[in-house]
Amino acid sequence: QVQLVESGGGLVQDGDSLRLSCATSGLTDSTLYMGWFRQAQGKEREFVAAITWIGGSPLYGDSVKGRFTISRDNAKNILYLQMNGLKPDDTAVYYCAAGNQKAAQLIPLMQVRGEKYDYWGQGTQVTVSL
Repeated sequence: QVQLVESGGGLVQDGDSLRLSCATSGLTDSTLYMGWFRQAQGKEREFVAAITWIGGSPLYGDSVKGRFTISRDNAKNILYLQMNGLKPDDTAVYYCAAGNQKAAQLIPLMQVRGEKYDYWGQGTQVTVSL
């Protein structure tokens, strides 16, 4: 049984940093990719970042490029999202996701699409105040 459990969200101020974690279990496919998405209240889900489990260049959404960093600890089966320079516009529920669909493995740019992910966590709230 696959489980993804996010943690590390909270209330911070403009300019602060946070690190989100996603503890994974039951993921055995070495070709899978993992990502972070977010959804602000009243808005559509937005791609944040993605990375393949065995390496490769990460992908970032335009709104977080240069501020957020995605990484993974293969030994601990944990995915991270380091968020620096947080802004009020970053306020959202952040979701961890994992996928192993062939098309997105072959064409990494497809990993920005939520429908290319098979497993999702329950989300963690990040709130950035002025």
